[in-house]
Amino acid sequence: MSKESTEPHLSLSATAARNLATATVTVPQYAEITPRWLHKLLPWVDVDGGVYRVNRVAKAAAGKPANEFGEAKVNLLTVAGGEPKLPTTFVDYEEDPREYHLSTIQTVLRTHTRVTDLYSNKIDQLREQIRLTVEAVKEREEWELINSPDFGLLEEVDASQTLKTRKGAPAPDDLDELLALVWKKPAFFLAHPKAIAAFGREATRRGVPPPTVHLFGTPFLTWRGVPLIPTNKLEVNARSNSTSILLLRVGEAEQGVVGLQKTGVTGEVEPGLSVRYMGTNEHSIASHLVTRYFSASVLTTDAIARLDNVVVNQYHEYHWK
Repeated sequence: MSKESTEPHLSLSATAARNLATATVTVPQYAEITPRWLHKLLPWVDVDGGVYRVNRVAKAAAGKPANEFGEAKVNLLTVAGGEPKLPTTFVDYEEDPREYHLSTIQTVLRTHTRVTDLYSNKIDQLREQIRLTVEAVKEREEWELINSPDFGLLEEVDASQTLKTRKGAPAPDDLDELLALVWKKPAFFLAHPKAIAAFGREATRRGVPPPTVHLFGTPFLTWRGVPLIPTNKLEVNARSNSTSILLLRVGEAEQGVVGLQKTGVTGEVEPGLSVRYMGTNEHSIASHLVTRYFSASVLTTDAIARLDNVVVNQYHEYHWK
């Protein structure tokens, strides 16, 4: 076996690079790349020290007055006149706040120096290898933001903020119930494209086709003015043809959902994502370390809600008069 035939196991092959350099008129196309709207819509917080602490108000002690979230009530008095004795109060905090540690996505990109030197006349081979690797890292990041067992949005929904569809397919009533749970400045629904299509069918069937709004130059369906943002990372169960829909409030000031990242790292090519040159070995293989530090945090219980049992394969015959 020739040396060149072993190169695909190490790095980009010379044949593939030569074809790109001499026969193409476009940069390499990668079907996995999606718009990743979630990353664009989440406010990102820079985390120092790799740890983000969420300090919440402590739960009320047994037998003590509490609000609807179980927190100790603040003693207040409304005075219409006179000089009554005023109550005393304070707001207690949890002694052990929740800590979020940044997760890491890493890979080592390997390119043969002969390939990058000889076949970069029209398209920079190293630049394209880095671009496509970074795109793959971002796709994995979005999947983790939604599905991670440690901090993913699906797992972070409190039981009190979880609903099931009334009849399987996502109907306007179901999304209204979600809005009733996240009613303080709801930002957007997050759903699989098939779930959004299923909701569009149900809304149209009831004579209330959802309007659209343009964000980032792209039309999105909306409900009650809140956009439905598509992502294929909210997966559809192949056996039951069902999925979930999330509704989020976002931002630190709104006590919502925020993304976490560490900026200013060595070799940073964009906030929180770095590419570092690691050297060239005795086989002329150059290595670059690609790293992304990130996580997500739900600041309060009512910042997110989830609709389960969303069936996406129900269709209807429309009879228009």
